[in-house]
Amino acid sequence: MITIVGLGAGEIDQMPLGIYKILKNAKQIYLRTKEHPAVDQLALEGVRFTSFDSIYEQNDTFEEVYEKITSFLIEESAKNQVVYAVPGHPLVAESVVSRLVNMGANIKIVGGRSFLDDIFTSLKIDPIEGFLMLDATSFEKADLSLSCHTIFCQVYNAQTASLVKLPLLEILPYDYEIFIITAAGTNNETIKRVKLFELDHQMELNNLTSVYIPPVPKDLQYKRFSSLKNIVATLRSETGCPWDRAQTHESLKTNLISETEELLTAIDNMDIDNFIEELGDVLLQIMLHCQIADEDGLFNIEDVVLALNEKLIRRHPHVFGDVVATTPEEAMEVWQQMKKKEKGEQK
Repeated sequence: MITIVGLGAGEIDQMPLGIYKILKNAKQIYLRTKEHPAVDQLALEGVRFTSFDSIYEQNDTFEEVYEKITSFLIEESAKNQVVYAVPGHPLVAESVVSRLVNMGANIKIVGGRSFLDDIFTSLKIDPIEGFLMLDATSFEKADLSLSCHTIFCQVYNAQTASLVKLPLLEILPYDYEIFIITAAGTNNETIKRVKLFELDHQMELNNLTSVYIPPVPKDLQYKRFSSLKNIVATLRSETGCPWDRAQTHESLKTNLISETEELLTAIDNMDIDNFIEELGDVLLQIMLHCQIADEDGLFNIEDVVLALNEKLIRRHPHVFGDVVATTPEEAMEVWQQMKKKEKGEQK
């Protein structure tokens, strides 16, 4: 049996009595990290424990760290009763706990106060307005929903801060104001307002650091592809535009031809503003076709992107494989060969 307890977000006096008793009476306690406000206080009261901080130091990726901690706990629990203590609440941003749950391991979870409660209080934000929490070590840019309160947890150091900063810089101005919260809800709490480009320049980042991105204004959100998809879906909705709702694949044919001709003219003239506008008009035609197909249950824009990505990789074995092509002519020959192979024209 593995008993998983949450140490809460703050000092020992904020810890529920039940969790305190478990820790005082446990024979063997393992900590994900000893970097927590309550750990030194527990040690002064005679609580003995083993931390996994050395595993973080010995491995290159968090995936390796979590895998080793999980395996160790499973092995130890087969021999003895084990207490595994984590910061905050065991079910909030704890990858090892998620792994144990998914494995169906014999565990008992005893909650602790989540750091989110203290972050909401410190920043004076109401989660009912909508919020998104992301792991700074493993999120994807596509996960970002900047229209709501966004919190990145596990911003351990400058490296993870960079993982957060770089994709945000593709969407937001370099001087967009964000907040760095460390040790929320404790006596050592700090909240620092910084500009986005400064995020990984901060020296006080540690295991108790989170980053808060305030909701982003609409004009900045419109840079995101997901905004375009949502707008086109709204135009085609029951409360949308009567013209857009009336369109079909057939009725849009002439529009695609017309917009393509205007794009070709923009390319000839190299008028950048017009070039951008006409590319957008062609993209709109593609989005409308995908939205109509999605409504009919045929395919969506993600299916088109998937098919294109697979095709590009498949037809560029000289880039993504071991085929050699050093000139444009050789590359075109490879492309044609792969095209014929796909269509069954050669074995």
